[in-house]
Amino acid sequence: MTWTECRFARNGAVEIAHDRLREGADGEPLLLVMGLAVSRHWWPGELCTAFADAGFAVARYDQRDAGESTRLPKRTGRGNPFAALAAGRGAAYTAEDMADDAVAVMDALGWESAHLFGHSLGGVVAQRVALRHPDRVRTLTSSAALPSDVGGVGALRHLRLGTLAKFARIKPARDREARIAAGIAVARICASPGYPFDEAGTLERIAADVDTGIADPDAQSRQIGAAWHGPSLAALRVPALVLHGTDDPLLRPSAGRATAAAIPGARLVLQPGVGHDIPRERHTAVAAEVRALADRAARPGGLA
Repeated sequence: MTWTECRFARNGAVEIAHDRLREGADGEPLLLVMGLAVSRHWWPGELCTAFADAGFAVARYDQRDAGESTRLPKRTGRGNPFAALAAGRGAAYTAEDMADDAVAVMDALGWESAHLFGHSLGGVVAQRVALRHPDRVRTLTSSAALPSDVGGVGALRHLRLGTLAKFARIKPARDREARIAAGIAVARICASPGYPFDEAGTLERIAADVDTGIADPDAQSRQIGAAWHGPSLAALRVPALVLHGTDDPLLRPSAGRATAAAIPGARLVLQPGVGHDIPRERHTAVAAEVRALADRAARPGGLA
């Protein structure tokens, strides 16, 4: 598995870092959108390979305020990303800006349209891309995510507060060693209880993103607090798949059920034993679900 060199797309003054998998480059475009303030390197390599083997040309990017993309200097003054989620508002940029970043990456890749796969906060962003730019989205897969039109206090009913308390007890990371330790601690909290923890793969991904992500609660707060002013999920007409682990330690399965119920015609797949990650043993099955969604959408009449 090899990736192209990092390139940058532009959305106004913001530069968005992205790359694409060399294997499977002739397949159908698939853009991966990762979660809260972590970089594109957090995508498991085996999952990306499984997507390529399923016939997709895979690209991934760093959202603004993550990885190698533009970092915003303005502090939120909140310090806690979940307080920003409850407040449901942010001053640095909007959720529309974050959705437009994905389209800027597609433009830079020369993709008129693409399948979207978003995980965690990335799932929320992917939902909003499909609402704001439906002509650019072939299919939508939302994994381990909240419904994009449920914000503020309403989102808290889907969160497991005990897990938030565990996150709060992780010590601030002030150097590389501490950041790696904090990253592994976060990954363990989010891990799937029904599958072995991938220590080596987790360490590899965290080491590639050690200076960002979980080390920057201000960036997390800006992302999660970005306000959405667009339509609700009921207006979404893109073929959609919703994946959610039955044992997600962060977001209750109710989040996946609510997302699928809100999107007309969406297919819901609840994954037993899966947490707030995508375990190695599920990579082939997840890729097969996305492939099946793409095939159904391509048939005459789509998924109607």
